[in-house]
Amino acid sequence: MKKYAYLLFGTITFIFGTLGIFLPLLPTTVFYLLTGFFWCRSSPKLNAKLIKLPAYQAYVTPFLEKRMTPRSKRRMFAMMGLVFLVSAILVDHHLIRILLGIIYLSLVGGLSWYLKKRPTTNSAE
Repeated sequence: MKKYAYLLFGTITFIFGTLGIFLPLLPTTVFYLLTGFFWCRSSPKLNAKLIKLPAYQAYVTPFLEKRMTPRSKRRMFAMMGLVFLVSAILVDHHLIRILLGIIYLSLVGGLSWYLKKRPTTNSAE
């Protein structure tokens, strides 16, 4: 039963990740990482196919192999900021807006600290 639940969740996150290639508000990398997590536990064959996909190679492999360009890091932070900004605009409570701001700043600070230690590539995208 657990295997089928992982397979279902992996399929759902794969669909969202693939939509994220075309829709800027959906984070492709996160959904593909979740897909790998779920499919690794349910179907090694599907996980192997996922890893070989060109989209996976383009979005996830550079993140996992620590090959992000400065431009891609800026783009990642900008997209995160856009998602948090849209969320803050749509929410009607000031406390939630403040909490979203704190979460965003924490993510930017934590990821900046983490990515600072990782090597970057200087090639232009």
